[in-house]
Amino acid sequence: MSTSFRLAAYAVCIERGRVLLARYVSPATGDTQWTLPGGRVEHAEDPFDTVIRELAEETGCTGVVERLLGVDSRVIPAAEARLGVEHQNVGVFYRVRVTGGTLRPEPNGETAESVWTPLPEVAGLRRSSLVDVGLALARTLPATGHVAAIPVGGRIRH
Repeated sequence: MSTSFRLAAYAVCIERGRVLLARYVSPATGDTQWTLPGGRVEHAEDPFDTVIRELAEETGCTGVVERLLGVDSRVIPAAEARLGVEHQNVGVFYRVRVTGGTLRPEPNGETAESVWTPLPEVAGLRRSSLVDVGLALARTLPATGHVAAIPVGGRIRH
């Protein structure tokens, strides 16, 4: 069976009752969904550095890591995965404080826009499960750095 694996780091930026979300646009299908700023850890890169690099690339903002929130590991069945093979995503989630910059689309990238979104509005968005994982980690700060699996379906996607 073919599989794929990805290690990624995600920024949970919350201030004044809002969370910074990025609108991802699939280059293959044009489908969109909201997600957290973040992305793949490059070879020999520390996830701690990845999250700040990805925040800048995707949103135009600079930031500093305030704390590690936790790690999420999920397996996406082949039928639901973009690549058509079973995919495991391991995400390292950090609480990040935005320190500067101006929100803008990602140049030559897959992030069409980034928006400070009021927390009560998140539930109504078509979004990645990563958003719910990151917000649950930020809200509960579990000592283990792990939250229960977020059900996928309806407005929540892999």
